[in-house]
Amino acid sequence: MIGFALAFALQSTTALVDGAADPIGDLIAQNAPAAREQQADDDSRAMVAMPPSQRCRGEWREGSFLVCQTGPGEQVSLDDISAQADSDGYAVLAIPRQAPGEMTLTMARSLGDLQESVTIAQREYNLQHVDGVPQATVTPDPSTLPRRQREYAQKQDAFNSVWDGQGFLDGFIPPAEGITTGVYGSARVYNNGHEGSPHWGLDWANEVGTPVHAPAGGLVTLAEPDMYYEGGLIFIDHGHGLVSAFLHLSGVEVSEGDIVEQGQLIGAMGAGGRATGSHLDWRVKLRNQFYADPQSLLDLDLSELR
Repeated sequence: MIGFALAFALQSTTALVDGAADPIGDLIAQNAPAAREQQADDDSRAMVAMPPSQRCRGEWREGSFLVCQTGPGEQVSLDDISAQADSDGYAVLAIPRQAPGEMTLTMARSLGDLQESVTIAQREYNLQHVDGVPQATVTPDPSTLPRRQREYAQKQDAFNSVWDGQGFLDGFIPPAEGITTGVYGSARVYNNGHEGSPHWGLDWANEVGTPVHAPAGGLVTLAEPDMYYEGGLIFIDHGHGLVSAFLHLSGVEVSEGDIVEQGQLIGAMGAGGRATGSHLDWRVKLRNQFYADPQSLLDLDLSELR
């Protein structure tokens, strides 16, 4: 009797090794997809329980960039400024230079939309007088109109880029060394009287030839050595249509279509176009909608979203 029981046990063991049905194993295998789906549902419900603003990084302040995380492919909007999350759930937003004191953040999720009213800190912008600018770039001669129109169209095409990479996730570093001579948002008056548009970037002054590096990885969408208003000009899309523009360059070291890494040399500082001296003007535009403050990208910490 004992021998028969032992033989049966050995036979059962051999059967399992040979691939015969294992009721416990089959039960686990059958339940595995359901368990994964349950975990995904639990994760989604946990995210739903979290206020939308806590799924975003960045300062809730006029002119700031924001990076939010939600479900893949889902929509995130701040009033009428919207973005679609990528396959990892990241979406990039920005707050305009002049924004209301309250805005509505919405995450359109598969388990139900989430909305939250967020307070937007208001900013005061200085008036900056800039003298010594080449008058031809302040009040251009009509004969230059065809060139300016052609270059405008070229810049619009480059700003419309929406690269599917995620260069922005590595954070941003200053693209050049120098003395800060201009900040985002300041109203400007040129040559003692001509009121221009607000200053949309950060200015660093240094010697001609000072190296300029990519503040974050991305796709080069424009690289021109001599534009009418900007001199040497480079655009880099860091992903999601977050496009950096580097103005007044004396040298361009990249070409349109290049993929660059953070810290890579892309050009050299100069004084071309509408400039009073050698400096870099770094501007950042979101999906060709509006410029926001590059300084907010330097301050952005995405470590908790990754």
